[in-house]
Amino acid sequence: MRSTQQLSITLPVEMANLVKQRVANGDYVSESEVIREGLRALQERENAVEHWLRTEVAATYDAHKADPTKALPIDEAWKRLEARMDEIDREED
Repeated sequence: MRSTQQLSITLPVEMANLVKQRVANGDYVSESEVIREGLRALQERENAVEHWLRTEVAATYDAHKADPTKALPIDEAWKRLEARMDEIDREED
């Protein structure tokens, strides 16, 4: 049984050129490899976000339910959220 499946995709011209350029530069052997790598990176990011939601966000929610008086003002909470998302983005690079 075949372990791959052929797909036909349509990309914006800029993305298609990027894929072709990565192959032409020798970074990847084929266009399929570029797309597979992009999908792996997407999956890693989704896994990181899911882990963060299940651990840090869930724990914070539970702590808030236990003692709402310790809640942060919305501006401070937003700053922390943005900092965490920046951290996740840097981890991906």
